[in-house]
Parts: sequence; structure tokens; C-alpha cells
Amino acid sequence: MIEAPFLVVKLVTLVLSLAVAYLAYHGYRRTGSDPMRYVSVGFVFIGVGAVCEGLVYRLFDTSFLSAAVVQGVVVSSGLLFVLASLTLGDD
Repeated sequence: MIEAPFLVVKLVTLVLSLAVAYLAYHGYRRTGSDPMRYVSVGFVFIGVGAVCEGLVYRLFDTSFLSAAVVQGVVVSSGLLFVLASLTLGDD
């Protein structure tokens, strides 16, 4: 069983990252700014990455190391989207 404090922290991270993603997507829809779209996608990946470690570990019965690698890849992908939003600029 996943410990309650661990679960709460992961869910708070998921909710906050999805809130940021929603606001960024709303900004994208309002302005058509591609960097805002990248920020939105990036924060979705970061939020999903926050909870995927536990899900991969429990649902697929993998090792903790494998689950941590999956989480690292997903969160890193999200950070790459955020980085792309900062470097692309609005042309």
C-alpha cells in the first residue's frame, strides 16, 4: 500500500501542475502564443510524471528503479517542453 503522506504530496503536485497547464492553455487560446502551448504541454507531462512512478511501480509490478526511470523520462520531457517555450519566443 502507498503511504498516505506520499500519496497526498503526489496528488497536490499533480493538481498544481494541471492548474498551471490549464492557465497556460487558456493563455494560448486567448493569444495564440505557441510558447504558452509548450508550457501547457510541459506542465501536463510534469504532473503526470509526478504520479506515474507509483502507478508504474504498483500496476505493472516493476522494480522501484524502473518506475523511477519512467518518472524521470516523463518529467524530463515536460521540462524540455518548458525549455522550448522559453527559447522559441513568440515570432
